[in-house]
Amino acid sequence: QVQLVESGGGLVQAGGSLSLSCAVSGGTSSTSTMAWFRQAPGQEREFVAAIFRGSRSYYGDSVKGRFTISRDNAKKTVFLQMSSLKPEDTALYYCALDNRLILSSLWDPIHYDYWGQGTQVTVSS
Repeated sequence: QVQLVESGGGLVQAGGSLSLSCAVSGGTSSTSTMAWFRQAPGQEREFVAAIFRGSRSYYGDSVKGRFTISRDNAKKTVFLQMSSLKPEDTALYYCALDNRLILSSLWDPIHYDYWGQGTQVTVSS
């Protein structure tokens, strides 16, 4: 049973930085695809970033150059370093994992089998 637990959310002023963590337990490997999504009230879940099969990183257009995804395989943890935060980054941020994802499905949340409970990020103007 795979479990994902996010942490690190909070309130930050615009222009500030915040780091999220996602601890993974259960059936995962260094080649699992790990991703971050976010969802604001009344909006669809949006792709933020992912490390595809343990190698290359991908980012959503709205966060490129500001967010960085990384992972520590030994600690089974994935991180999301967020900088130059904007009020429009305010959302519930989710960690997701899949062990069989193909690249064309990377951006679509429906293809991920495992999800964390989410951590709130609020950016004040």
